[in-house]
Amino acid sequence: MKIATWNVNSIKARLPLVVEWLQEFSPDIVLLQELKTVEETFPFMEIEDLGYNVAVSGQKSYNGVAIFSKHPMEVEHTRLPGEPEDEQARYIEAFTCGVRVGSIYLPNGNPTRNEDGSDSDKYLYKLRWMERLRAHAVELLKHNEVFVLGGDYNICALDTDVYDPKGFADDAQCRPESRNRFRAIENLGLSNAFRVFDQSLHTYSYWDYQRGAWAKDNGLLIDHLLLSPQAADKLTAAGIDKIPRGKEKASDHTPVWCELTL
Repeated sequence: MKIATWNVNSIKARLPLVVEWLQEFSPDIVLLQELKTVEETFPFMEIEDLGYNVAVSGQKSYNGVAIFSKHPMEVEHTRLPGEPEDEQARYIEAFTCGVRVGSIYLPNGNPTRNEDGSDSDKYLYKLRWMERLRAHAVELLKHNEVFVLGGDYNICALDTDVYDPKGFADDAQCRPESRNRFRAIENLGLSNAFRVFDQSLHTYSYWDYQRGAWAKDNGLLIDHLLLSPQAADKLTAAGIDKIPRGKEKASDHTPVWCELTL
């Protein structure tokens, strides 16, 4: 079973590329982020015609997450538990073909500072969201299930996951407080699928549209697939598919994938 995550940066703008990639790469389960649309305007027909069941948690113009599966799905959550007043569409979770999957669009958190140097509301929201995600992962682990929490985590776990560590030192994706919370999630016993197979430095999943970042390979590794111990036991392969990022009118992210033998 091949599971992939991809921040498409607008499903409407990227639909031809998404369809092309689904046809060529043919993942069994896809976790999408930053749809930038609501359910009513999501292109269900185009995706379902490719043989996928579709679950969407949308939001107008911003955020939005989805799960595609070649198998029937039972949707468990359309928001991350722990803060009922949070209406941002950043999490959706479903059970499909023996695997529980969560599609995550973690808050960016920038700018991290107010003018007086204190932490901004955006950054504090990011930290709270990560704490909620860890608490939810703790609950999921109690069930001893095969699960994958994948998506755009907006976290560079290490300095080698960013092309300019000094320049990003105070960025929300690299600040110690962010990294500590990401590490706290991993330390529950979750495995980062890509890093199980590839420990090479300066391997990225995101390249900004500005300043020739793609051509210069000035990127960030911020898209991750975190696996429960039961899923990690079944992990046979993982990687980053850079081909979509090189296409015309591409998303600034590229898919990250793993393969489980169930």
